[in-house]
Amino acid sequence: MRIFISSVQKEFAAERKALAEYLSGDPLLRRFFETFLFEHDVPASDRRPDAVYLDEVRNCDLYLGLFGDDYGWENKDGLSPTHLELNEATRQGKTRLIFVKGADDDAKHPKMRALIRDAGDTLVRRRFNSSEELVAAVYASLVRILEERELIRLGPFDATFCRNATLDDLDQDKITRFLGLARRGRNFPLPEDTPPHEVLTHLNLLDKGRPTHAAILLFAKQPQRFLITSEVKCAHFHGYEVAKPIPSYQVYKGTVFDLVDQAKDFVLSKIDLWVGTREHGTQAPTKYEIPQEVVAEAIVNAVVHRDYTSTPACR
Repeated sequence: MRIFISSVQKEFAAERKALAEYLSGDPLLRRFFETFLFEHDVPASDRRPDAVYLDEVRNCDLYLGLFGDDYGWENKDGLSPTHLELNEATRQGKTRLIFVKGADDDAKHPKMRALIRDAGDTLVRRRFNSSEELVAAVYASLVRILEERELIRLGPFDATFCRNATLDDLDQDKITRFLGLARRGRNFPLPEDTPPHEVLTHLNLLDKGRPTHAAILLFAKQPQRFLITSEVKCAHFHGYEVAKPIPSYQVYKGTVFDLVDQAKDFVLSKIDLWVGTREHGTQAPTKYEIPQEVVAEAIVNAVVHRDYTSTPACR
């Protein structure tokens, strides 16, 4: 999101520079915001300055106004660039953040006092006395915007909604099959004809009616479309050295149920299997060198407890 920083440039030269440097250097905010400073971002051109900065206001996502003692240069109508920029941001319906320097307004230009009063009638202002206070206040306001627009997650990963996913991205047959298995194996309380939406609600897999990350991992038609790193990679090496070429390498996709089953089959196919005789029956006994239950438990733990927000896939 583009932030237009509006102020009397000479009065707020230090604050404007401090804000731009902070926002471009902060690990979180720089992922979501970029700033526009007239004095840094506009090359020389054959255009009126007021036409340029008003165009930039129209192109921005957020208006950030710094109001101090000076009102600034006035046009023929008696309005300063800062005043014109605020008016344009208001007309365009932009999100506006206003920060006023100083604890009181006694020393301010009369028109600046009037502008502060007018702005205070329609939005909440914050006051600051130093660049450090300004940066902290702006940070808090921008984080609040990210929270309100659900661009950053506050709750646990699995319980928050999966961006761009809808209920149509879930496989209802998978939900129905899960319900049948859960009733037979775990005495799940819902009857087998329960509609999928009610099953999801009962399992807390919806966030404001939207599928959560857990719902996508469990029941999506294509989970890796939304969580690309949820795939599982299995590799088999001869001996104890990890070296290339890899004798056997597989990448598995699907729901977490699919991933566990596929990874378990891969491991079992690579370990020794003892096969007995039919001395005591028609079925020859078999036994893996590592019990199947142990293999399954290890894989389930790896799939369930991995960090699905990280870049590397589960291995």
